[in-house]
Amino acid sequence: MKKVSFRRLAAVVKKEFIHIMRDSRSLAMAFLMPVILLFIFGYGITMDIKSLNMGIYDIDKTAESRELIERFKASGYFKIVGTVNSGKEIDRLIDRNIAHMVLVIPEGFSGSVKRGLPVDIQAIYDGSDANTTSIAMGYTEAIASRYSLSKGVKGLSGQIDLRLRVWYNPELKSRWFIIPGLIAIIMGVISALLTSLTVSREWEQGTMEQLLSTPIHPVELFLGKITPYFLIGMTDLLISVAVGVWIFGVPLRGSLPFLLAVSSLFLVGGLSLGILISTVAKSQLVASQAAFVLTLLPA
Repeated sequence: MKKVSFRRLAAVVKKEFIHIMRDSRSLAMAFLMPVILLFIFGYGITMDIKSLNMGIYDIDKTAESRELIERFKASGYFKIVGTVNSGKEIDRLIDRNIAHMVLVIPEGFSGSVKRGLPVDIQAIYDGSDANTTSIAMGYTEAIASRYSLSKGVKGLSGQIDLRLRVWYNPELKSRWFIIPGLIAIIMGVISALLTSLTVSREWEQGTMEQLLSTPIHPVELFLGKITPYFLIGMTDLLISVAVGVWIFGVPLRGSLPFLLAVSSLFLVGGLSLGILISTVAKSQLVASQAAFVLTLLPA
């Protein structure tokens, strides 16, 4: 059985690098596409809310009610867009999409706060956007609970002293779990897409017959085809991680060598899938479409 020759392997790697350097589309796809996709999805996909339009129906009109309103304003999550003086005006604010929620502070709120008695406030939400509403409800409850604790009011915080502690993402920022997932998806798509074109390109250019007539071993051909893209993929990974840390503010904690080791296994899987696609598809167009379908849609 023919032995694997590192000289022939190096020749295939060199040949593939020459193909990549001469193909501007492959270069752009390899280095620009991951960063562009990360910026598009990183800024486009978010589960955080900021400056959510909020209306105020302050029936009590006291210093205590104004303090509660100021706490909502200072949080940065809500933006007060108007005040109303009746229940009908609440309908107008929400129906016309002026405000996503309206905070109702009842009469007697100040007296109950001063005496430390249970007190109820009402928040009316536009539920057409369920995700935003559920997040806003959590923010509202947190602000109201902090206010009640500072005033010694029992009604909002209840009789149980519940102390929550969140690990790994203490501020519950959506980007902290979206960006790492995006990097994995993008690396999977890019790795399969790049290698899916390599063998199909040989068929389209008519060089596959010449390649098969050489004394090259199948293992040498496989390793020679994926090695350049493996190095490119690891470079893309480092660039994507740097963008995630320095641009999106996602902290990098733990072992960087371990991250690179696990990512290399992930890349080998994606690159091998691309090679499999390119051996079946004789056209670069079909190969690229198959790579997108098999990697992006399951993600």
